[in-house]
Amino acid sequence: MAHDETLVIGVDIGSIRRPGGFAWADASGDAHGTDDPSELATYMGAALRNGRRVALAIESPLSVPIPSVSGDGWQDLGRARTGEGNRSWSAGAGSGSLATGLAQLTWLLSHVAATASRAVAATVLLERFHDGDADLLVTEAMVTGEGKPEPVDDLGNHRGQDLADAVAAARRLEEILRRPSAADEFTVVCAPAESFNLAAAAALRAQLDIAVSELAAEVVIARVLPVGPPS
Repeated sequence: MAHDETLVIGVDIGSIRRPGGFAWADASGDAHGTDDPSELATYMGAALRNGRRVALAIESPLSVPIPSVSGDGWQDLGRARTGEGNRSWSAGAGSGSLATGLAQLTWLLSHVAATASRAVAATVLLERFHDGDADLLVTEAMVTGEGKPEPVDDLGNHRGQDLADAVAAARRLEEILRRPSAADEFTVVCAPAESFNLAAAAALRAQLDIAVSELAAEVVIARVLPVGPPS
């Protein structure tokens, strides 16, 4: 994969009614926006029409574990994913972020599909994107705790934390694209439960070209790592 042909974008989902609540940025931080998701959809659409591929990191839970239907499997409904710790997808903040993120991601992908000049092949699988079999990769970003970056000044508007999170997510996904093994660092998975991949579900709802089998794939997580002490 030619990395310089890939546009890597981080998205900090949130209320579009709160100034700066929704923010996006590319890995350089030079291209960015807040509040209006249609600006991002237009930016993505232009990149795809120009022959570039797009990789998204969405800061929202994008998979949920589906336990076994046999025996007492029902008792595991709503449990955290493996590796989440005390920041479960099913806790208050996690479930709120999941609902908001799923709606915004589905709208965003639908906008891209409706305005694209060609069929857009999407995937949630890193290997399929690396092999050049898809134009669009959708991943989950996790920007929490010690990995949270310092706020930045958004062109004097002081909407900094959301934008800083978006840049950090994009840069982490960019690192994973360069070095796929980085996705295994501090990973979160649904296993041993089955995975219901909400990113794949959003892509299907948006009528993008994606295999139905990807509904059961583990989501790729761009988890922003703690910043170490200065060297």
